[in-house]
Amino acid sequence: MATLRVPEVVPSPSEDAEQLRKAFEGWGTNEGLIISILAHRNAAQRKLIRQVYAETYGEDLLKALNKELTSDFERIVLLWTLDPAERDAFLANEATKRLTSNNWVLMEIACTRSSHDLFMVRQAYHARFKKSLEEDVAYHTSGDFRKLLVPLVSSFRYEGDEVNMILAKSEAKILHEKISEKSYSHEELIRILTTRSKAQLNATLNHYNNEFGNVITKDLEADPEDEYLKLLKAAIQCLTYSAKYFEEVLRLGINKMGTDEWALTRVVATRVEVDMERIKEEYYRRNSIPLDRAIAKDASGDYEKMLLALIGHVDA
Repeated sequence: MATLRVPEVVPSPSEDAEQLRKAFEGWGTNEGLIISILAHRNAAQRKLIRQVYAETYGEDLLKALNKELTSDFERIVLLWTLDPAERDAFLANEATKRLTSNNWVLMEIACTRSSHDLFMVRQAYHARFKKSLEEDVAYHTSGDFRKLLVPLVSSFRYEGDEVNMILAKSEAKILHEKISEKSYSHEELIRILTTRSKAQLNATLNHYNNEFGNVITKDLEADPEDEYLKLLKAAIQCLTYSAKYFEEVLRLGINKMGTDEWALTRVVATRVEVDMERIKEEYYRRNSIPLDRAIAKDASGDYEKMLLALIGHVDA
């Protein structure tokens, strides 16, 4: 489901490193050359380029990019060049900082990565920040948000397709009871959402819908102003159908008065190698305009070129 367009014959990492070095030298940076290389290499290839670059030039490629680039273009290139687990660790850490704190980013990483990927994020976090992700999330959140987010970022779900229908039935009933009582942060509700496999959750929520005549997210719309409820609803969406969630983040990010470049950059950098095709389909279905057209109308310059190249726009 990835959109990344990698050439049939990929130059060696040392050729790529050499070309990048050239892009930084001389008068002004050659942004086009940077895009033509980095936007067309997969995670494993980018990792090798970074290794070779460091060995050859005694400098981290990220540091060089940081020196040469600016603003939104710099952010998308740096996020993209990072190893996926490092990138998520960086985004999660940023989300726990006072000025950029964002419970949504934490929830998104916890709910849309596979168990193994989330485990790798926790390891990368540990290595880079000398603390655990759980520790920082617990410190930065409070109340119901903490009750939900700490177990979400700590979870290690079963990834297979095995489903227990009897359990799905009984847990759908528990969820319905708690929601009817408005006990939205009840430990049983949180236990089910933060520990069950995605397949099991889907079975439970299908049962919920059939048995109680409403999809669970509808029942969570009780108080549209409640930030915790919004987050809880989004977590369920991320766990069950993440493309729909990411479409919404992009739609809101692009159609705001002034673009939310942070959201746009994050979704593109983190989903290109995962499910961007599905997100693009969802975007078109919902907005009757292809995502690349929406981005081209909204972004500009090298930032726009990098985004379009990443989402597989043919001319990029």
